[in-house]
Amino acid sequence: MFEEFKVDNLEAFPAKLNEMLEVQKKEIEDLAVNAKSYKEAIVKMDELSEELETFFTPLSHLNSVLNSKETQKAYEESLPLLSKFSSFIAQNEKLYEKIKSLTPEDDLQKRVLDLERRDFVLSGAELNVDDKKALENINLRLSELSNQFSQNLLDATNEYELLIKDASDVEGLPQSDIEAAKVEKDGESYYRFTLQMPSYIAYMTYGPNREYREQLYRAYNTRAPQNQEVIDEILELKLKKANLLGYKTYAEYALQTRDASSEEEVLTFLNQLVKASRNQAIKEVEQLQKFAKELDDIEQLQSYDLAYYSEKIKKSLFAFDEAETKPYFEKNATLQGMLNLVSTLFDISFQEVKTPVWHDSVKVYEITEEGNAVARIYFDLEARESKRGGAWMHNWQSYFQDSREQIHLPSAFVVGNFAAATAEQPSLLRHDDVVTLFHEMGHAIHHLFSKVTHRSISGIEGVSWDVVEFPSQFLENFAYEAAILKSFAKHYKSGESIPEALLHKIKETKNFQAAMAMLRQLEFALFDFTLHQKLYQGEEVNALISTIREQTAIIKPPLFVRFEHGFAHIFAGGYAAGYYSYKWAEVFSADAFFACLEDGNFNLKRAKEYKEHILEKGASRDMSQLYHEWLGKRPQTDSLIKLYDIQ
Repeated sequence: MFEEFKVDNLEAFPAKLNEMLEVQKKEIEDLAVNAKSYKEAIVKMDELSEELETFFTPLSHLNSVLNSKETQKAYEESLPLLSKFSSFIAQNEKLYEKIKSLTPEDDLQKRVLDLERRDFVLSGAELNVDDKKALENINLRLSELSNQFSQNLLDATNEYELLIKDASDVEGLPQSDIEAAKVEKDGESYYRFTLQMPSYIAYMTYGPNREYREQLYRAYNTRAPQNQEVIDEILELKLKKANLLGYKTYAEYALQTRDASSEEEVLTFLNQLVKASRNQAIKEVEQLQKFAKELDDIEQLQSYDLAYYSEKIKKSLFAFDEAETKPYFEKNATLQGMLNLVSTLFDISFQEVKTPVWHDSVKVYEITEEGNAVARIYFDLEARESKRGGAWMHNWQSYFQDSREQIHLPSAFVVGNFAAATAEQPSLLRHDDVVTLFHEMGHAIHHLFSKVTHRSISGIEGVSWDVVEFPSQFLENFAYEAAILKSFAKHYKSGESIPEALLHKIKETKNFQAAMAMLRQLEFALFDFTLHQKLYQGEEVNALISTIREQTAIIKPPLFVRFEHGFAHIFAGGYAAGYYSYKWAEVFSADAFFACLEDGNFNLKRAKEYKEHILEKGASRDMSQLYHEWLGKRPQTDSLIKLYDIQ
């Protein structure tokens, strides 16, 4: 029913992959000539895609969560094979002609064929022979550069450490972070801080020594300078790719598969949010500057002060220190609490199962519906040096019906970088980590709840980039609700429930400095989208983000900051010319959340309808259409303003 996670022989993996791809090429060549129906062509392609994903995804996943020279070598040797195979399909004229010739028997088949034909055109199916070869080479090189960017960033992150000798320089940090930082080196005791997220955030938020905060901030924001050359080549190649396919810019090309209809619409949307947020953001920064002056005689706040003084003023205004919440969010209890919520909202169950995993901290569950297993999910939530930073969901298997009319069940991975358990204490999560966990779970259930029998539009497959964050942002909103949190938030030592006062503070502080946070995300989105509207190279890239910061950054970062060298979302992920998607999708998520929460009470009937109309439908129709079928309207932007309480 479900595949077991395994990567048998890393050294032999590329050869085995190549063997599989050669067999698949022959099968595709055969069906491109001989297939007589949708079933013989498209369903067969679905089966081949699933076979390939089932085989390759474990290596790709392992390279991200348990990185080693061996996984890296196997992965890097596999990328050219996959890129070449992808080009073979995308530029296969006979296959394209076969798909164009097929007649759909129903609306779902028509949807699949429409998207297939669109993707063929965007992949170069109608180019001449020379241009097809050029596009194949571009795609191969982009794949290599993406991996190079990610590896440079991982290596740079792992190379740095800050050793602090004096205990007074860690005063004020949560005890759990102090314990996690303790190391022995050359017979001496130190507090070690790194650029790994839990460690970096801990010192930037609570570290009392301003010089150390600046050192960490400088190290973090000057990581991987060699990535500038990688960025330049990526941008040059993406523009060439867009031009080859008949588009003036990469942004224009990217929008062909998005919900947003034009470049102008995206920029108007982002700039409207900047305008709506800026005045409140100025007031928030002025309040913070005044506070820092009164507390520590800081004449001019710097970027490396923001997290520290924001935490201080939040504690002053709300008597709230997020460290207070960590003892109540033990990782396993939090995970179980979230699973209970999802079970209640969507009428399903989770059952832990034992199956091969890559690390002993990984937990695996089967999702059951009316007593039947319908999906499997893996959770790998603790930070370690061999894991790339951040949090993500990675789909593995997909729900679909094969040519024998057998249903294949889906599986997915949810990965985090939360503080690791130690000999002294379990893994304890900040409330922000709880929100992150809910967010990634939202992605997972979008994939795992699918009931679409056509693989290419099942789960998250085929979903437009700018609405793919809708289900994740929808679920994360529940992580602020007291009724949800108090069901599982109990002190990891005493077992006492989280105090009502603390729950109130979590909700009360949810939108603290919301406008500053909004502007930061809009800065990233505007930078990304504008960057892909023409060719920027070298210092032009940093000059662009500096120009954008004239509107989005109330406090300008130091000149040494090279944020772009670590912007993995767009240079090593799938968000190029699409980072705006987070806000675009948030309009959907905010509107949907308020539809399911009426006067502080959960509308379970509406939530189950959300599952039926949105989560189960994948990309069977455009998201806007699915949304209208659910609520009879388009999502309202006013809901986003309401969510952030921006005046």
